[in-house]
Amino acid sequence: MTKHQQHAPVDPRIAPKPPLRRFHQARWDEKLVFELGSPGERGVLPPLPEPAVTAAVGDPADRLPAALRRRTPPALPELGQQQVLRHYLRLSQENLGADLNVDVGQGTCTMKYSPKVNDTFVRDPRIAALHPAQDASTVQGVLELVHRLEQLLKEISGMDRVSLQPGAGSAAIWTNVSVIRAHHAARGEGDRRDEVITTAFSHPSNAACAKTAGYRVITLHPDADGYPDIDALRAAVGPRTAALLITNPEDTGIYNPRIAEFVRIVHEAGGLCAYDQANANGILGITRAREAGFDLCHFNLHKTFSTPHACGGPAAGACGVTAELAPYLPCPTVEFDGGRYRLDHDRPESIGKVRPYLGVVPNLVRAYAWIMSLGAEGLREAAETAVLNNNYLLHRVRRIPGVSVPYAEGRPRVEQVRYSWQRLNEDTGLHSEDLGHRAADFGTHYWTSHHPYVVPEPMTLEPTESYSRADLDEYAAILAEVAREAYEDPETVRTAPHRSTVHRIRPEPLDDPAVWAVSWRAYRRKVLGEQAGQAGQAGHASQAEQAGQAGHAEHASQTEQAGQAGHAEHAERPGQP
Repeated sequence: MTKHQQHAPVDPRIAPKPPLRRFHQARWDEKLVFELGSPGERGVLPPLPEPAVTAAVGDPADRLPAALRRRTPPALPELGQQQVLRHYLRLSQENLGADLNVDVGQGTCTMKYSPKVNDTFVRDPRIAALHPAQDASTVQGVLELVHRLEQLLKEISGMDRVSLQPGAGSAAIWTNVSVIRAHHAARGEGDRRDEVITTAFSHPSNAACAKTAGYRVITLHPDADGYPDIDALRAAVGPRTAALLITNPEDTGIYNPRIAEFVRIVHEAGGLCAYDQANANGILGITRAREAGFDLCHFNLHKTFSTPHACGGPAAGACGVTAELAPYLPCPTVEFDGGRYRLDHDRPESIGKVRPYLGVVPNLVRAYAWIMSLGAEGLREAAETAVLNNNYLLHRVRRIPGVSVPYAEGRPRVEQVRYSWQRLNEDTGLHSEDLGHRAADFGTHYWTSHHPYVVPEPMTLEPTESYSRADLDEYAAILAEVAREAYEDPETVRTAPHRSTVHRIRPEPLDDPAVWAVSWRAYRRKVLGEQAGQAGQAGHASQAEQAGQAGHAEHASQTEQAGQAGHAEHAERPGQP
């Protein structure tokens, strides 16, 4: 605020703004897209082929083998353009996102601003119109960009070779685990080295990927200061140790100062060390995986390097390895002979593909543009600003009644903090999830923690370099107001949210695999109770009608249950902001 603005006269015709936003989310009660439309509706009517063409070519479907032809058309939604536009605009109004709110509450996801100019590059036909199966001679520009990005990430990590093929952070961890397995197999130790060590505050994808690959997982728990227990590591390593998979700083925001010693202990036992750098946003340009002695590392480009999360995908991962492990990287690799770029498929020791083609090229373009726009000094400045923002918010939040900061008492954190509402829970009976739901009434949210909760009643906040001091002040003020309500009017918090699109989800189905439905057809069968095959025989119109009726009944039942539980639909209590 400028000096002129501070002393500008107040217009009495304009009502003063409240100290906190009077947010109210849109609610459209929008149906699923499968429940919309009617048979025959179309968004585009392509012209029919000319009779002469039909006579010469015939029906293209006739050229398909009988086994590849559908007996009945797929039951896809049939909608006009306006319906499609209306549907997705309504859904967009029922969501929060990084471009809409102060999104520091998605802790450990590194929600930062993704420059819109980078989207312009991605939409350029020279990128958007390319086909992934084009010959390498016709996509020299994309291959050059991928190769250049690999060189940048080599410098940032200190590794000797980088692969950009993984489609996400978890895919990158899986790639590293596969490289580790290939390395030990090549040395004749694949069967004997069957244990992977990780830590409780490292990302769970490390343990999950190791377990999926067939390894026995050993988890190290924190010591009294929140650091991974080094004595527990010494007891865990041995001739069966394949690798250490570790995040640093961990999801508490605490940096392990003994990380080089951890690596040395595992190396002495014959294991490899993989650095999960999903939390690298506070250490860019300050420390590197190579200096700590790691054999492998990975980055999440959709976190540290600003490419959009896009509601969980598409993301982009990057794996870095030492020269010794480079032969095992996914193929093909992008090679440069000084004049031309080419794809090298002749890599007999490679683990193979982990994703088709070159990876998620649009996000590789965005990450490359972001790095090049900042340069080496800008990357370090981004990291330093993220750390400054985090510790400023820590200073504000730790003064809120009911909040504590477990572990490493009085010490600063790096890029995030895992707070605890345990004291408030003991005083009021409310849980961290309750406070998070109430935060939605102010146009924001926060994430608690991975499960199981090690920090009781957790709240994980990560303000990146993207947010201003005013943003952080506003977010801290919202948390302070929610905490005040928890002590003075706990029922308001217990029954929140009141001004959001939805109320509280029913957790029971999440714990029952029998009703998990990842497709519309599975949902109709498992949740709506329709018999297999019933949909295709009934016809699209009756399907939509049946699904709509059943869906509305289900929604009505859920709403009724929510109401009985005290979740009044969009009811605003007197005196609520």
